Amino acid sequence: MTRRSVNYIVEAAAKRAGLHSVHPHMLRHSCGFYLADQGYDLRLIQDYLGHRDPKHTVHYTRVAGSRFIGLWAES
Repeated sequence: MTRRSVNYIVEAAAKRAGLHSVHPHMLRHSCGFYLADQGYDLRLIQDYLGHRDPKHTVHYTRVAGSRFIGLWAES
C-alpha cells in the first residue's frame, strides 16, 4: 500500500465521519497518547512507534489530569 493510498483512505473515512483535516500521522499520535494514558511503559511505546530516540516518545507521556485522580487520597 502506498503512502498516497493511505492518505486517501484516511481522508475518505474522516469525511464520512464528518471530521476535518485528519491525517495518518494523527493516528500515530493518538495511539501514542492512548498507550501512555493506559500506563504502558515508555520503552514499549518507543518500540511500538519505532522511535530510535526516547526523547521523541516522551512527548506522549504528557500527563492527563485523570491519571492523578485518587493519587493522594487519604486512607
